[in-house]
Amino acid sequence: MRTRWPLAMVAAVLLMVAFGAYAMLTAPDPVDASRPSSRRTSLPLHGAEASPPAPPATTTAPAPGQALTTAAPAPEQALTFEPTPAASIVPTQSQRPEPVAASYFTAWRSGDFTTMASLVEAPPADFADRHRRFSAELRVASLSLTPGSLRLQGQEAAEVPFQGVRQVTGLGRWEFSSVLRLGLRSGAWKVLWAPETLHPSLKDGGGLRLKETQVARPAALTREGRPFPADSRAGDYFPGLGATGVRLTIEEVPSGRVLLASPATPQAATRTTISEAVQTAAARALDGVERPAAVVAVDVQSGQVRAVADTLGGKRAFNGLYPPGSAFKVVTAAALLRSGLTPESQVACPGSYTIPNGRSFHNDGNADHGTVTLTTAFALSCNTTFVRQAYERLRDDRLRAEAADRFGFREKPGLSSCRIRPYKEADELGSDAIGQNSVQGSPLCMAEVAAAVAGGVWRPAIMAESPPADSPAAVPLDAGVVAGLRTMMSAVVTQGTAAKAGLPSGTAGKTGTAEVQGASAHAWFIGYRDSLAFAVFVQNGGSGGAAAAPIAARFLKAL
Repeated sequence: MRTRWPLAMVAAVLLMVAFGAYAMLTAPDPVDASRPSSRRTSLPLHGAEASPPAPPATTTAPAPGQALTTAAPAPEQALTFEPTPAASIVPTQSQRPEPVAASYFTAWRSGDFTTMASLVEAPPADFADRHRRFSAELRVASLSLTPGSLRLQGQEAAEVPFQGVRQVTGLGRWEFSSVLRLGLRSGAWKVLWAPETLHPSLKDGGGLRLKETQVARPAALTREGRPFPADSRAGDYFPGLGATGVRLTIEEVPSGRVLLASPATPQAATRTTISEAVQTAAARALDGVERPAAVVAVDVQSGQVRAVADTLGGKRAFNGLYPPGSAFKVVTAAALLRSGLTPESQVACPGSYTIPNGRSFHNDGNADHGTVTLTTAFALSCNTTFVRQAYERLRDDRLRAEAADRFGFREKPGLSSCRIRPYKEADELGSDAIGQNSVQGSPLCMAEVAAAVAGGVWRPAIMAESPPADSPAAVPLDAGVVAGLRTMMSAVVTQGTAAKAGLPSGTAGKTGTAEVQGASAHAWFIGYRDSLAFAVFVQNGGSGGAAAAPIAARFLKAL
């Protein structure tokens, strides 16, 4: 027994050594266990979610009596590549945003909307139409663009601030600032277009509109410093009166903020001699007058024009030449008074009168008034009286001299026009005496005649504070002549051809019916009241008492 125990111990030791040697041969390699894994990492591709990592290897505990084993790894789930630090990525030229931005600006400048749209990420279907409508609705004639420096916003975004100038028809230069934004999409740089790329005001649904507003044009002011009355009928004399212009503005919608506007028109710097009240009365006196007509009024003491309402056109109230008819008898009467007659002188007023060896002249309707005073003959506008008296007393050129030297009927500088020629035979003198033949004058010229009687001095009408340097000198009239003319002109209104016109008290004047070959007669009424002298003319209007005097009545009553 003592011998067997040592042998058993030796056998056990040998068995243990053998088992240990077997275990060493089957154990994992310690070097392999410490070596890093050779698995590659999967990276996301431009915004796609990254592939999930492979599940780790699992170790299965060996069953009793079995060796320790390791399960095989699962296969890879996505395309993988070796990771590289971002800082070491160097994009090629085609991967940079600068060429895309440059191409977009070039295409925009030339209006190549097809190329622009190809550079935009998901452009709207009406991309080109939006640009066309923008230019058409805002009247954009041209566009210039000046890009700034490109700024990177991380690895996948960039922006280019830029300045733009649009030339807008009727408004001129329109500057704006905006930003072109770009992004990296599917490996390529694209323009990230939005409405505010066109203009910042289009952001968040905003809009722009071109607005036209009717505004009054600048014009001369009245002597009181106020605008002329509406429909003043003086537009030929003061351009722009009563007219309107268009003010253009580009405004934001819906705020209404004005981004660009046409220049404000400066106000007139000077006043005129026109009286607001007188001009209004003159213009309204012509309301409803179907024939071309004019009302002119001047201040008796200064000669300044206080009103000119004219539907004749072409400034004919100042420069038109028309036969004044019997309104010229004021000048003829002045010459007769200077020749020795008085307002009370007895004169014949037959229905007709024939100049010796000459032609016959007739009163209106061949009316025969017998022998009357010169004042009555004047009030009734007796043609026969004035033809006969001119033939008997004014054949030595006194009529033309009176008209030219004392009442402005001559070639002269100034606003008005009027004339009379030397007569060649008695018939011409007779016609001149009643405002026919060579006698012609504008409404302003005849207003000057009335003003001369009212003030006792003939002076040219002016439209300034004082007469111009080349203005004709004022001509004082004889006091006796002036007094006689005033009496005679008053009689026209109280008992003569204008008695039924409704003229207000204190009015003095003279009617005129001027014959026109082949057409209706011109109608006249000239006169004065208080400090205002005037002339009313209706072209081819017929009788002065029936057509012109009622207009004068409306004019004076409105003052």
